[in-house]
Amino acid sequence: MIKYLLKLAMILSTGLITIPAYALEQPIAVLQGLDKVTARVSTFETRLNEEVKFGAISIVVRHCDRTPPEEVPESSAYLEISESKRGEETRELFKGWMFASSPAVSAMEHPVYDIWVLECKAEASP
Repeated sequence: MIKYLLKLAMILSTGLITIPAYALEQPIAVLQGLDKVTARVSTFETRLNEEVKFGAISIVVRHCDRTPPEEVPESSAYLEISESKRGEETRELFKGWMFASSPAVSAMEHPVYDIWVLECKAEASP
C-alpha cells in the first residue's frame, strides 16, 4: 500500500495527474475488464456498493467521482476486488483508488484479469 501511495505522490508532484478542487460524486461506474486467457474485453456498469462479477472475480465500487465540466476530464473510483475459487476462501485482490486517465498508477495485478475504470456517470446506459 505504501508503495502505491509513494508512486501516486511522485506522479502528482510531476503534474501528470491533477486533483480538482472538488469532484462530483456519481452513482454509476463504467468499468472495463480483460480476461487474458480468452482475450475477451468486457465493458460493464455498476452502481455504488453493488457487486458485479467478471469471471472468478467480484468487484464492488464504493465511491466514484468525476470532475466538473469546466475542469480537465477525470474519473476516479474506489474499488474493492476479490476472487472466489471453488473450495477456497475468498481472497482480496485489490482495494484502492483507480484513475480513468492513468490506469497504471494503481493497477490490480492478477495473472488472468485486468480491470480499469473508464468513467463515472449519473445515469445508466439504456
